[in-house]
Parts: sequence; C-alpha cells; structure tokens
Amino acid sequence: MSLPMIPPVAPGVAPGRMIVCILLFWVVSIAAHAAPTLDVSGDEIRLTDFGVGYFVDNSQSLSYEAARKETFEAANSTATLGTGASVTWHRIALYNPEPEEKALFLHMPMAYQVRSIDIYEEHSDGLESQATVDLNDAGDNPLMYRGTIVYPFAVPAGETTVIYVRSQLYSHQWFAAEIYDDKHSRKALVGGHLDIALLVGMMLALVFYNGLLYFATSKKENILYSLYLISGVVWIALSYGLIAEAFNIYGDAVFILNLSVFTMPIFLVLFMMVIFETREFYVTEHKILNGLLALLVAGFCYGLVDIEGALIPASSLAALMMVVTFSVSLSILRKGHPLAKFFLVGHSFFVVFNGLAVLFYKGLIEPNYLNSRGVGVGIVLEAITLAFIISYRIKVLEDIRSQQDDLKRQAATDPLTQLYNRRYFMTEGECLVEQARTMGEQVSVIAMDIDHFKVVNDNYGHHAGDLVLQDVAGIFQKFSRDRDLVARFGGEEFVILLPGADLAEAEGCAERIRQGVEKHVVQAGDDVAIRITVSLGVAQVNSATESVEDAASRADKALYEAKAGGRNRVCSAA
Repeated sequence: MSLPMIPPVAPGVAPGRMIVCILLFWVVSIAAHAAPTLDVSGDEIRLTDFGVGYFVDNSQSLSYEAARKETFEAANSTATLGTGASVTWHRIALYNPEPEEKALFLHMPMAYQVRSIDIYEEHSDGLESQATVDLNDAGDNPLMYRGTIVYPFAVPAGETTVIYVRSQLYSHQWFAAEIYDDKHSRKALVGGHLDIALLVGMMLALVFYNGLLYFATSKKENILYSLYLISGVVWIALSYGLIAEAFNIYGDAVFILNLSVFTMPIFLVLFMMVIFETREFYVTEHKILNGLLALLVAGFCYGLVDIEGALIPASSLAALMMVVTFSVSLSILRKGHPLAKFFLVGHSFFVVFNGLAVLFYKGLIEPNYLNSRGVGVGIVLEAITLAFIISYRIKVLEDIRSQQDDLKRQAATDPLTQLYNRRYFMTEGECLVEQARTMGEQVSVIAMDIDHFKVVNDNYGHHAGDLVLQDVAGIFQKFSRDRDLVARFGGEEFVILLPGADLAEAEGCAERIRQGVEKHVVQAGDDVAIRITVSLGVAQVNSATESVEDAASRADKALYEAKAGGRNRVCSAA
C-alpha cells in the first residue's frame, strides 16, 4: 500500500502556520463528513437510509441559533443513542441541483417514542420555517399522522436546505428520519405496522387459547402465562407504535404503559416458579428467582412514582433477568426436570433477540430491522414455546390422572367380570341409600348365586367356570338399569342394588334375570354347551334405619331359602 505524499512546505511559509492550515482542513473535512449534503435530484425521492449529523445538548437549553453553530458528529438516519442523550439535535442538509424547486416531506416514524420534537427549516437566506410537536398535545396536530411526524418542506432550485431537528426524550433517545416526494410519502403512510399487528394478533390468539386451557384445568400457571402475554402485547403495541397508530394517543397518557417492561419479566419469573415447582424441589434456584423477582418488583414500584427514572436502568435489569433465568433453567435441566429443555429452547429465542435489542437500546450496535424488533420477536417465539410447555404439562398431568383413575377402577372392580367388587359396593351403596333417603325413594337389594357352580368347575374345568361367570355378569348388566349398582361379592355370588325400586319392582327384575340365565347357553369351546340356573333373594332396604350391609344380609337369607326350596327361583325377605 502506498502512503499519501505530503507536499513540501513552500519557502517563506512558517511551519506553525502550515500546521494551523492542516488542522483547519481536518476540522472542515470532519464537519463535512459529519453533516453530508444529500442530492435530491431526480424524478423520485425515497431516502430511508442516509447520513445525518447530530450532537447531544447536555445543557438541554440551547436555542436554534446556538445549536446550529455546534459541531455535529456523523450518524445514520435511523439510530438510538441510549439513555445519556436527553436532548439531541440532528442536522439534515439537502441540495437541489435542478432548475425547479423540490417539494419534499420529512417523515419521523418513531416520533411517538419521544416527549417533543422541534423542527427548523433553513434556506440560504436564513430560517424559513419552524414547527413544534408536543407529544402530550399531538392528537390534533396537523403534523402528526398515526404516530409519524410528517413535515413538508421545499428545496429551492440550485440551493441547499438544512433541517435541524431537536428531539427531547423520555428515557431512551430514538431517532428515525426519512425523506420522500409526495407519491412515496403517501405510500409510506399506508399499511404501516402490519408486522407488529401480526405479532400482537398472534399473542392475543395465545391469550385466547390459554383462557380455554384455564377453564379446562384451573391451573395457576395459566393465569401467570396469560398475564405475561398481556404484558407482552401492551409492550409490543406501545413500543412499536401500534397504539399510536390505532388510537392516536401519545405522550404521558400512554408512556406509563412502559411499566409492562417490568410486569412481563415478573410474570415470567412467577411462571417459572410454578411450572418447575421450585419451592418444593429446587430450593436454591427458588431463592435466586425470588431475589430477581424482588429487583423487578422494586423497579415496578419505582416506575409508579417516576417512570422515566425507572426505565433508565431497565435495559440493564433486562440483561440481568435474561442471565439469571437462563442460568436457573439450565440448572433445573441438569437436575432432570422434563420441561426444562423445552423452556430453554423458548428462552434461548428470548435471550438472543432481547440481547440484540438491549445493545440497540444502549446505542452500542447499528440499528436494523431485527435488533429494533428484537424484543417483540423474542417475546412471541418464547410465548409460543411456553404455550407448548403448558400443553405438554397438561398432557403429562392428564396421563397421571388417567393412570390414577385406572388404578382406582382396578381397585374397585372385579378383574374377571369387570363388575364392582364387594368393598366398592358397600361404600357406594351407602351413598346411594343416603341419597334415596334424602329424596324419599325406595331402595332394594338382589342377592344371586349360581346353582351347582362347583359341578361346572369339576366337569368342565375352571376356564369354563370363568366363562360362566362372565356370561352371567353380562346378563345381570343387560337386565339391570344404568343407575343400578351391580357387583360380584366373590366366587359365584353377585349382588345388585336398585335405587328407586320397591320390593315388587326388585322382584320383577330378579325374575327377568332368572329367566335370562335359564335360557342362556354358555359356549365353552370344543362343542361344549353349558346350561345353568341361578337362585335369587330380594330385600327392600329400610332406608330410615337399615344399612346396605344389613339389607344385603337379609337378601342373602332369602337367597338360601330359594336354594333350599329347589333352586332356580326368586325368594323375598320378610
């Protein structure tokens, strides 16, 4: 690489004067670079990414006359300067080499983020025009259109127009400028924020879905997840201008909604505590999350008093929150929690995109679409993952519940006939008798025994005996009502409780069962057909004084009367 040649000092020129000239040339070059002049020639003007000059007014009180004399540093037309630039001046110079005047429009699409904007339009002969937009009173300002300031100006033929913009922030210094002709200005104002509306729509759909889950399960995590989603919706709609565009409200009236930057991580941390059950199983992680929660709640409470002051450290607090929650979920994963891996996937999206956004908000990286929308994208991706986690957890809980129900059913039923067993019959029977007593209904009991069942086992084997028991159980269910309680007490003995049936109705049911069994043929295989009969005893429960067990005992005595009387018959207890 060749080095640039430095011209020799002319004879008679003092070296000190030469140094001064070089320094002046360097300052002028820097100033020219810091405040480039835009060429606005051509039929169509659509400038969305160009160089501007800026400087931070630390006194916050410089007038236009004083500010224009300051040295402006180079910046992009879309930039964020973090929290250390309360008042910032930007300079945009435009040159029109054509013979006719250019009518243009300055768009400031992120104006809804700041407290106030002052615009000064300077021509070659001095200040041409100026305008002020106070965001607290911008609803009826003709320069404000759906969250975007639109300032019309002109660049005379063969001249340069310089636009100075004074921006006063709330907490973070945002700046975005675009230059359009009339046609492109109209296009730029149509259909804005469609991407943000899509993000908000997805979040609201998740809120609705989660509401359905809550009504189905009544789980605490559904409430916390919904509050997290709602906080995310508010923050996205506010920070990306959807509230300004949709409702035409700005300034202090909506700035307080930035408290959602605290409520969102608060509900996320609470969600983690519930979904991972940290209080019961992960004590150390629970204490760490509690400490983080205390900081977030403190920030929220401070924001209720001074929202601007609370937002200054908010991005640093967000970075801390991401590190802590990611570390805790990683620790829980290492300890074997099955949901931690899914949470880490979703939270990784949140951490990566929010990390970009934090760097953007602090003015440490150049703005682009991804990092300027990082929080919104991260929230939505994590929200989708959290919805999956909730659904997965519900499935796990339902599987556990189903297994428990199966165990309860197995404990309450006879494995061979699938009828209820004696223990369940006695417990549930007492409840049915108590209900009948309350409603003034009659209750009856039928006791039944298979005649000569031992002969069946001896002649045809126990497998044939099992087939007989299963067929008889099926006949019982066929001739009983849905509300009747049918049970196998053991061996070949069965009992039926008939709520709402008096003695006569129970006798009729018993007779139908007897006839059904008598007509039935049990096919035991290998052309073996077995015919059997049953004997039945019937008793009506004295619901005022008698227990189910006592009534079943009386029915059993009537059953033995039927057996003693020749079997294959129905007898009733006195």
